[in-house]
Amino acid sequence: MTVDRMPLRLGVVGAGGFADFVLGAAAGLDDLVVAAVVDRDPERARDLADRHGAAVADDVDALLRTVDVVLVATTPDSHAELATRAVRAGRHVLCEKPLATSAADALDVVAEAEQAGVVVTVDHVLRHNPLLAAVVRLRDEVLGPVRRFAYENDAADEGLGPDHWFWDTDASGGILLEHAVHALDAAHWLLGSRPTHAQATGVRRPTPHGDLDGLLDVVSVTTAHPGGALATHTHSFTHADRCERQWLRLDHGAAQTVVHGWIPVTAEVDLWTDDDGVATVQRLAADPAALFAVGHIDVAALPAAGIEVEVQRDAGAPGARARGADLSLPHRVHLTLDLGGEDAKQQVYAAAVRSAVADLVHCVRTGDRPVVDVTDAAAAVVVAAGATRALETGTTVSLLLPPPPQLAPPT
Repeated sequence: MTVDRMPLRLGVVGAGGFADFVLGAAAGLDDLVVAAVVDRDPERARDLADRHGAAVADDVDALLRTVDVVLVATTPDSHAELATRAVRAGRHVLCEKPLATSAADALDVVAEAEQAGVVVTVDHVLRHNPLLAAVVRLRDEVLGPVRRFAYENDAADEGLGPDHWFWDTDASGGILLEHAVHALDAAHWLLGSRPTHAQATGVRRPTPHGDLDGLLDVVSVTTAHPGGALATHTHSFTHADRCERQWLRLDHGAAQTVVHGWIPVTAEVDLWTDDDGVATVQRLAADPAALFAVGHIDVAALPAAGIEVEVQRDAGAPGARARGADLSLPHRVHLTLDLGGEDAKQQVYAAAVRSAVADLVHCVRTGDRPVVDVTDAAAAVVVAAGATRALETGTTVSLLLPPPPQLAPPT
């Protein structure tokens, strides 16, 4: 579908808090106007439309006739169907994660998007995070490949009552599909590969009677990646809001990276290296804007994006061995990457969402591949669905993931 140089008209399906946040984050983008909103609750649609200067559409079909781009912001069970309807109408799509609640449906969306020639992207905001972009550059130039990926997400359930749709696996797909797809997609990016196998386990919330027949609220997945890397993903929805905590650890062998926050805002890198490694770190740290660059984020607008480097020269004997290889690691380097700390989390989150919207607009205009391509989003669903199956069956599940755009569901 080709679109003239008039601003792209955005239609919103689903008028909840996520849609409002996206529209607020994207406000003021030069090449996009919010044109229409539709929701099963007409009053909620009217409230969102009024806040953003849009019209209320009678139904989804009416909205599709009047817009160029569709934001799908409903519960996960309807994402694939709504994205497919939009694509068949020739509309570009920004979908809230996950792309679908089954591997088959996700792959169908990929096929539909390719046939229609439209842009479909998903709100995997970690791909638009400057801190993780910096880690990827450091990985490629000095830290080396990631051997172990460990993600811990102690999330809050304070606002998730037992009747919330989050716990309804028909609506949400379960924790791994509704939420863990973010970390699964980040692992694909940070490890530079998609996994071949998955194992999983989980525990249920104790009931008042002391048994374990309550909600499944803690899950842990281990995935094996090509080249011998392992990734573990643990997600629990068991905490008070104020007690949430998330961290990500990457083992590079001679280096370790620890990232803090579900929206990453700080990270520490501990690296043993040689003279060339020290010089590379100092060169990268001298240009924070380039190191943090990702998507359509203005790094200079973030509150305190910066890098601190401490070098301990000759901190150990030069000679070292690991995995049977001789190494030269005389110097120890500590890096602190900071986007402004915890106080900056909401601003960094909004900047990542704005970047995702701006990236979609850019790709509609230029034909470029999005930062999060539909095949990336489908791959995260394939792995999450395979891990869910491993959880349910207690077996190791094979994940057949040929290179995009051809993906296969778990066997």
